Amino acid sequence: MHFTVFTHAEHFEGKNTYFSYSPYIREMNIWFDFVNEVTIIAPLKNKKAAIDSSYDRKNVEFVPIKSISFTSFQTSVVSFFRMPVIVLEIYRAMHKTDHIHIRCPGNIGLLAALVQILFPGKSKTIKYAGNWDPKSKQPWTYRFQKWILRNEFLTQKANVLVYGEWPSQSNNIIPFFTASYSESKRDNYLKDFSLPLKFIFVGTLSEGKRPLLAVQIIHKLLQDGCKVFLDIYGSGKMEESICKYVEDHGLGSNIILHGNQNAQVIMNAYKNSHFSILPSKSEGWPKALAEGMFFGCIPVATSVSCVFWMLGFGKRGIIIEPEVNLAVQKIKGLLSDEMKLNRISVKAQQWSQVYTLEKFKAEIKKLL
Repeated sequence: MHFTVFTHAEHFEGKNTYFSYSPYIREMNIWFDFVNEVTIIAPLKNKKAAIDSSYDRKNVEFVPIKSISFTSFQTSVVSFFRMPVIVLEIYRAMHKTDHIHIRCPGNIGLLAALVQILFPGKSKTIKYAGNWDPKSKQPWTYRFQKWILRNEFLTQKANVLVYGEWPSQSNNIIPFFTASYSESKRDNYLKDFSLPLKFIFVGTLSEGKRPLLAVQIIHKLLQDGCKVFLDIYGSGKMEESICKYVEDHGLGSNIILHGNQNAQVIMNAYKNSHFSILPSKSEGWPKALAEGMFFGCIPVATSVSCVFWMLGFGKRGIIIEPEVNLAVQKIKGLLSDEMKLNRISVKAQQWSQVYTLEKFKAEIKKLL
């Protein structure tokens, strides 16, 4: 099978391979195990990021296209003139391939979603890695993509993979998941919820993930006399402002920024933590929560995307409002109840440990 990927994920060309965002690469390496030929249609970038990794296979055909953006008047004009060439490249690639694999949401994903309409007879998988919640407020381009994908006349012979289970969906919408750990890592990770308690934040330090809110929640818990710590793993645009907040408020002994770390370091951090906190504005499948739950960390998160479903509507996690005092009130109400915390922790890991790499590979094989 000739398998062609259409994605907005920027790639860096290395020696005999290509690099891109590690979580995306790890997933695609699994898809590639079940196909003979691979073509990738994506933009190129000039510099490899610290979080980037490479594809396992070397015989990957790469077709570079220009990136497009509509965040300003200038970028919109440039993107408008780039679009015909990009659409032509997408059309050519879809014409040649046996299987079309589109990564959404994103500008390249939107163009590919439109072009695939011209190939109703080709088999397709479309991974919608964003928030599929029909009631969420999103940019019109996201809503337009979702409308195309769930329209079974426009998107034929396709499995559209979405995070979470949502009511009243078309037949081509398949609830899906992602995975980080193998069956061999499954165990009964019992936590000792006596004080002090350790929180962990894993993710990009960006406004969308609200890392500063996580810091402020820990700060307020400390002010209220709770013995808590926070370890932050990740980097991003907000790193400097978070460091300044920690320094200005004398929190350096309780809140530590570790930067980007490898998977083994993160896994050990989950094992040694009690709570995984992620008060995001929006999510697809929040891997940081699912990964923490795998090792018994109680997830503390805002109710966005499929998080409410992941946390069992509050039975296997703590659902908070994105406001410091309300969040602290919700968390403090549980900190003194060790038995209840243990029950939540056990439920969290029982749920997460269902979604192993082996199960993920088996589900992908079925799709192909």
